[in-house]
Amino acid sequence: MFKKSISRPWVCSRCLQRQLPRQIRGNHAQAAPKVPDNLGFTASFRQRHVDTAPPGVQHDDRKLRQIFDSPGFWKEYSQSSKSGRNAGLFQNRYLTESKGFEEFANTTLERAKRIVERVLEASSPEQYRYVVRDLDRLSDLLCRVIDLSDFVRATHPDPRIQQAATQAYGIMFEYMNVLNTTTGLAKQLDIAIEQCSESGVWDEEEKMVAHILKKDFAKSAIDLPRGDRERFVSLSQEISEVGTEFVDYMSPEKEYLSFPSSRMKGMDPMLVRQLTQWGKVALPTIGGPASAALRSVEDASVREDIFMASRTASKATLSRLQSLLQKRAQLARLSRFDSYAHMNLEDKMAKSPESVNGFLRELSKDNSSFVKSELEHLLKAKAMHMHTSDPSLQPWDKEYYMSRILASAQSRTRNADFLSSYFSLGRVMQGLSRLFSRLYGIRFVPHETLPGETWNPDVRRLDVVSEIEGHVAVLYCDLFSRPGKSPNPAHFTLRCSRLIRNEEIEEAATTPNSLFTSAEEAANDGMAISPSTSSGVMQLPTIALICDFATTPGSLKPSLLSFSEVVTLFHEMGHAIHSILGRTNFQNVSGTRCATDFAELPSVLMEHFAADPSVLALFATHYETDQPLPYKMVAEKLVLDKKFEGADAENQIILSMLDQAYHSSLPLDTDFDTTQVYHELQRNHGILPSDPPGTSWQGFFGHLFGYGGTYYSYLFDRVLAKQVWQEVFRSGNQGGSVTRENGELFKGEVLQFGGSRDPWTCLSRVLKDERLEHGGEKAMGLVGSWGIEGRREASSGKL
Repeated sequence: MFKKSISRPWVCSRCLQRQLPRQIRGNHAQAAPKVPDNLGFTASFRQRHVDTAPPGVQHDDRKLRQIFDSPGFWKEYSQSSKSGRNAGLFQNRYLTESKGFEEFANTTLERAKRIVERVLEASSPEQYRYVVRDLDRLSDLLCRVIDLSDFVRATHPDPRIQQAATQAYGIMFEYMNVLNTTTGLAKQLDIAIEQCSESGVWDEEEKMVAHILKKDFAKSAIDLPRGDRERFVSLSQEISEVGTEFVDYMSPEKEYLSFPSSRMKGMDPMLVRQLTQWGKVALPTIGGPASAALRSVEDASVREDIFMASRTASKATLSRLQSLLQKRAQLARLSRFDSYAHMNLEDKMAKSPESVNGFLRELSKDNSSFVKSELEHLLKAKAMHMHTSDPSLQPWDKEYYMSRILASAQSRTRNADFLSSYFSLGRVMQGLSRLFSRLYGIRFVPHETLPGETWNPDVRRLDVVSEIEGHVAVLYCDLFSRPGKSPNPAHFTLRCSRLIRNEEIEEAATTPNSLFTSAEEAANDGMAISPSTSSGVMQLPTIALICDFATTPGSLKPSLLSFSEVVTLFHEMGHAIHSILGRTNFQNVSGTRCATDFAELPSVLMEHFAADPSVLALFATHYETDQPLPYKMVAEKLVLDKKFEGADAENQIILSMLDQAYHSSLPLDTDFDTTQVYHELQRNHGILPSDPPGTSWQGFFGHLFGYGGTYYSYLFDRVLAKQVWQEVFRSGNQGGSVTRENGELFKGEVLQFGGSRDPWTCLSRVLKDERLEHGGEKAMGLVGSWGIEGRREASSGKL
């Protein structure tokens, strides 16, 4: 029953998509509002005041660095979280113990049911006016439990808490199944749209939410006849099951290869020794050792065997993939779409597979000259190594000669460990706060946590404070490595921005609860809210950032980040800043709740800032001497990282094309062959050697399940980010990366809208390019012609 409900949530399809590369929500930091005498709320918890003074007046950002870099300082600073009454996870008053999850879910469920009744009973123009507000609130209530519980069950170290969170998650998804069959909600929304969308009673944000909700209902097959709807639910469940099996159980046809250890010359001897028994190396065909062997083993025939085995999926894996694609194609046809890609792209910027393929063709055209240059470089390296004048590059040669070229270049540059000495975690966090202060007028303020507020003692809480609006968000930072923790970096929005209107606060006041100090607090479960206004209070975005940075237990030395880890942290903080500044009145369009192919723009843009000399000058100093970072070291690193960017882009372009082909109508053909389609795309659109017959690497392309026709999104946003970096932030020239005017332009035209404005309009305004205003195939092709980020600058020596 639990698995069935996952297949098709009615308004939360975007939430599920964001679980791939990212997000979750919630908490409160200003002083508690005064409690009306007659409401019956207890005053057992009082919020601590937040320092909202402008930067440079009372705030000393040294504390920000110390809580991450100084174990002794952190030990003393975090004492307040170790004693006193449990405040609940994220200060959600229900979550002081495991059984609180059930109460949280059931209380929320009762609120949700009352909203559903109100929407179904609407009959007058005045009642229809509030249908969108009610449905958005319904969506918010469901996501409050689902997003928070999903995060907790995957992150919390206590199995009892994990289990309780899983049960709360299941309660809400079971209710979503009920909503999937409640056709009256969709009909009431249609009436509301007909009566209100053109009458002037809804603002643009409300109209956008109505449009989004209508599309979500359509995707849930709520308008189909009963039999088709039942088939839709059944197919959705089958897709969920086979897709999960495809990802969880993908395997190679051959799991191990055996070689005499003497044939592994060139590979790390320590690694070879670990894999050797009785003179024979037992090499797993997928994973780190196989990749290392392809990069280092001198014997080309050994590399060929490894390449073939590592690129050949098992028959069972390919069968699951075939089934997944066929069922998705059937689901799309049942829903009256030409293909699954048409179905999934309808609410994205691209709108159609034709637009996506047009973008990819233009991007491939732009990329081809870079790949040809890189291919010449590889051939030259092979010619020198093999002492021949006319070599040919085989598929198993690519990684080997790339590795040789990079090793040779790296030997002429400084050691990467030396570079990391300038990137203590505290300094990087300090730099991010200083950057955001200059661009957007917000900063990070360390905040002591209450007992039970975090899921691990290592978690730091930062309040995000605006120089104009005061407290605007809560950010929980779980950045240090520990046993059992996922190594994957991620951004979670535990609770979205949304206006909690006065009528909701009045409703909370009629049902007093001893857990809360006020009706305002009760309306948001005790989590972060803004001060009251005439309209109500804002539930503030609450965000969790997860990384896996190494520390040395018992050492006074801070956690030192590699440059790639700095870029990762900047990337994840790009998602966070979108959630922080996209503070809309409706949760359906807040922060990162925007078109999937627009959601990565702020995060990829932040990668440019991470490499900019003006930005690095804000914080990058040696952790022992405090000497500033010599930028030349970063410049050398960037040149090295971009050495084979064209080859990587070519692979991503082909995989994006493959994603489109697999989610077209092709899987409905009886002779559909996933291997044939992949190899044809490689031959037709690749410059580098394609996979030889007999291989079937597509069986390891796990993102096919999660993305389902939108894998192009990251490439698309890389191009957009490059253009914004060049046009808005002037590629960092003359301080363009730290200028408030530029930051305000990006915030005012992009970030603050979240998903409440057409992203093409956002792009058109921020780039001052009218050709983008209405999107479409021409606009997608135009974006493709701009090319991948930064390579022209790098190739000309400009960094």
